[in-house]
Amino acid sequence: MDSLTQFFAYFSPFGGTFTKSSTKSKKEEQFKQQNFRRGEGGQNGAVPPGRGGEMAVDKAKLVAKRATMLSSKCQTFYADDPLLVARASMQFVFDENGRRFLDCISNVQHVGHCHPRVVEAVHSQLSLSTCNIRFLSPILTDLAESLLQTFPSQLDTVLFCNSGSEANDLALQLARDWTGAKDVIVLENAYHGHLTTAMQMSPYKFDRGSNIKQPKWVHVGPAPDLYRGKYRHADEDFGDKSELSRKYVEDIRRILERAKAKGRRVAAFIAEALQSCGGQVLPPRGYFRQVAETGFGRVGDTFWAHQLDGEDGEFVPDIVTMGKSMGNGYPIAAVVTCKEIADKHCGAVSYFNTYGGNPASCAAALSVLRVIREENLLGHCQNMGELFRKELNGLKERHKSVGDVRGAGMFWGVDLVKSRCTREPNSELAHKLILKLKREDGVLLSIDGPYGNILKFKPPLCFGVTDLREAINALDKALGELSNDDV
Repeated sequence: MDSLTQFFAYFSPFGGTFTKSSTKSKKEEQFKQQNFRRGEGGQNGAVPPGRGGEMAVDKAKLVAKRATMLSSKCQTFYADDPLLVARASMQFVFDENGRRFLDCISNVQHVGHCHPRVVEAVHSQLSLSTCNIRFLSPILTDLAESLLQTFPSQLDTVLFCNSGSEANDLALQLARDWTGAKDVIVLENAYHGHLTTAMQMSPYKFDRGSNIKQPKWVHVGPAPDLYRGKYRHADEDFGDKSELSRKYVEDIRRILERAKAKGRRVAAFIAEALQSCGGQVLPPRGYFRQVAETGFGRVGDTFWAHQLDGEDGEFVPDIVTMGKSMGNGYPIAAVVTCKEIADKHCGAVSYFNTYGGNPASCAAALSVLRVIREENLLGHCQNMGELFRKELNGLKERHKSVGDVRGAGMFWGVDLVKSRCTREPNSELAHKLILKLKREDGVLLSIDGPYGNILKFKPPLCFGVTDLREAINALDKALGELSNDDV
């Protein structure tokens, strides 16, 4: 559940659109004149003037203090050498010594760390009110209206909450209330959150020795992974793999048939349109008729990832959930559905979430939507996606340890292997690479996938051409030094 959206469906017609609308304030126009970009690529955020980020703190003592007071389960990136973030700006973070790091992984800070417009929006709202949604608040309805403009007209109702985990739990409730059924179908290696029900629907959790076990009401289908999945392509091209897609779809149909034969009814199918924790998996076009955790323009061609699965109007999900990137680091999430489904929820009981849709969070989310539109981040993401594809495939041509490159827009995975013939995962190389890049080059990458061998690129949308070349050059050099595998 790494990027943004997920989708619940009880198997109905589908489609999707993106509508632009914006109102520019005087303050927003003033921001346009400020020099927060480096220029090349159109969206690179330069470091704004101010202090360098130096902080009088003993990092070793901080690590020890954290270990004393927090659970060992609260892990950090780079566990062997954790990064202390003293401050952050756009696509950069700075440690306690003022050293700059290029952030290729913070998709939560969707339009950039501490984006001035988001900061200003939250600050302004905090000085006005922080009342909950049982009072009238213009910012709440403004956000709902702006958000719904990105969806087809059938999806006309929003329920706000605080996290993607909450959103998925609420979506499951909606699906069950509407259908009267209990069971769900999920995909292998999927992650849908940390609440009990979300973990029960997450093979990424219950397949890894968790105390949470797969319940009888959860059915797991194969992930449509054309490189490592049950049905694989023989060549290197991610083109139209309609036959492989058909095989994966048939597996889901067989799951439905087996469930029905046992007297079980399926309420929902939940899936990530671009699977993240499962290894940055890009399904064959036409497989998914559901929305995933990578929306808000991250995939470039469309606003929501489910729109990659067909032409406009062809695919309208029943329920969409979103979180993480929605507030640019400020907690907010939402469930979008139709009024009929939403109004049937919990019968006569009302829906209330103490902090869901609070004014400050709404201000952050509304600002994010406006930044995406008015700074043309959707178009920028599409252009960057083509450059990502070119540069990462260039690495693949030069290094045998790169078995596969897959993704879209600003969401990419590099599959590291010991052998291209066997496709054996090379998790050891992946771990060495991210540490080397951090220490020597100041480039932040992460790893994921069921084997821990996938390098993940999911930077803020302000990430630009110069940034990508800096990251690729560092990775190119590190691959040559660590793997000695030049083609």
